[in-house]
Amino acid sequence: MPSAEISLTINTQETEEDILGPLQEELSACIQCGTCTASCRNAQLMDFTPRRLWRLVLMGQTEEVFHSKTFALCSACYYCTLRCPRGLPLTDAMNTLKQLGAKKNVAEYRPNARFYGSFLESVRRHGRINEMEFMRRYFILMKNPAIPIKFTPLGIRLLRKGKISIFPDKSKTERPLDQFFQRVEELERQQ
Repeated sequence: MPSAEISLTINTQETEEDILGPLQEELSACIQCGTCTASCRNAQLMDFTPRRLWRLVLMGQTEEVFHSKTFALCSACYYCTLRCPRGLPLTDAMNTLKQLGAKKNVAEYRPNARFYGSFLESVRRHGRINEMEFMRRYFILMKNPAIPIKFTPLGIRLLRKGKISIFPDKSKTERPLDQFFQRVEELERQQ
């Protein structure tokens, strides 16, 4: 059975330099104009502006990059990419940093990776999200007993409204999306 950790398109044999090298080369055309920061709707929430983050990537200061919350707050709206006067794929660069952060198991990114991994595993197993299984997997991966307690009021409201069921639907035991997920994994390995 596949792990509930998020699947990455980054080859696990690649080193950090193998991944950051092409990214740094691509970002070397950045003229530090600040259009990306001015375009970002989340910039005020970030500890480093996108402009500063690109500078840190170019200087190879990966520890600062991965311990910031800037790339984790990117909503992938592509507004920075569309407005960049140099035509740099900034959203794709942020995505690469997110994937590398998940691969490196950076503490700040770990909850997101576990959340999405649990979600995808539930969809893979059932062809749709099974909320109880998804929540159970996520809470177990987080290894923090306070998290489920925090979500208890929401869970009770969802149970009362019939949005979730305590007992899983046993009628669907096949894995309807297995072939799809296997094909995606094959394509990711080829990249």
